[in-house]
Amino acid sequence: MHKLALIFGMSYLSVIHIMRQIYDYGGYHLDVTGPLMVATQKVTSIAFNLHDGLCEKQRATLHPEQRRQMVRKVPTVLEYYGYVMHYHTLMCGPLVFFNDYQDFIKGKQYLRHSIRTGMRGTPREIIEPSSNRAVAAKVLTTFLSAASIIYLLPQFPIEYIKEDEFFEKGWLWQMLYIIWATSLHRHRYYHAWTLGEAICNAAGFGFNGYTSDGKARWNLLTNVDILTIETSLNLRELLIAWNKSTQTWLRNISYERVGKHRTQLTFILSAMWHGFYPGYYLTFGGGTLFTLAARSVRRSVRPMFQHSNTARQLYDLL
Repeated sequence: MHKLALIFGMSYLSVIHIMRQIYDYGGYHLDVTGPLMVATQKVTSIAFNLHDGLCEKQRATLHPEQRRQMVRKVPTVLEYYGYVMHYHTLMCGPLVFFNDYQDFIKGKQYLRHSIRTGMRGTPREIIEPSSNRAVAAKVLTTFLSAASIIYLLPQFPIEYIKEDEFFEKGWLWQMLYIIWATSLHRHRYYHAWTLGEAICNAAGFGFNGYTSDGKARWNLLTNVDILTIETSLNLRELLIAWNKSTQTWLRNISYERVGKHRTQLTFILSAMWHGFYPGYYLTFGGGTLFTLAARSVRRSVRPMFQHSNTARQLYDLL
C-alpha cells in the first residue's frame, strides 16, 4: 500500500504540475502546486513510516532515521488530516514527519530532552524552553531576505543574460553577474523556508534538545543552512544544506529502499516532484553525474591529500 500511495500521490501532483505549465508556463505565481508538493511529502512519508512500523520483517534493514520515524499504529482520521493540513507548514513547509508532529500536539517533544537541576542526584525537571531568541533571529533573516528580493533582485534580473549587451561584456564580468544574480534568486527560498520555520518555533514546535552548554536548540525543522550554502566548498556540502526536509524525505522513501542505481532513481523522483520543466531534468541529471563523479574522486583522490593541513586545503581549493 505504501508504494501505491507514492504512485497515486506523485501521479496527482504530476497532473497539477502539467496543468500549471499549460496555463501559466514559466510563471512564478502562488497557486495550489506549492502546498500540494508539501502534502504529497506528508501523505507518502506517513504511508512508508506506517509500513515500517507494521511490517516486522522490514525493521532489521531500516536506516536509523527510518526507525525513528516508524508509525506503529494506524492514525485516526483526525490525527491523519490534522497532520496533512497542519497549517503552520501548509503553504511552503518545512516537511514535518508524523511522529514529530504527534509529539508536538501531545506535548511530548520536551520529554525526550530534560535537564538536571539542583544538587547531584535530584530528579530531572522537564521544562519548556523559550523560543523567543530563535524566532527573533529567523524573523530578522526573513526581513533581510525580503528586502533583498524587493530592492536588489529587480536591479539584477536573470533575464539580462539573454541580452546582446550582456555578451558584449568581458567574461569575468559575465561570470560575476551570473553568480550574483542567481544568488539573489535563492533569497526567495531563504525567506519562505526561514519564515515557515519561525512560525513553527513561535508555536513551540521545533525544539531539538540542548547544546553541550545547556542552550536550547530550535533546529528540528531547519530547512536551509544559509551560511553553508553560500560558503560550501563542494556539491555535497551544498546539497546537504539545501531543502533539508525534502532530502530526508527522498532518503527515507527512495534512496535507502532501492538497490541498484539509487542515486539516479532518487534524482529522478526529485525532478518529478518539482515538475516537468526541462531545466529540472537538466539540473538533476547533471547533479546525478556530478554526485557520482565526486564520490569517485573522493574515494580515489582525496586520500592522497590527507598527509598535511596544506595538502587538505589544496584539495578543498581544487
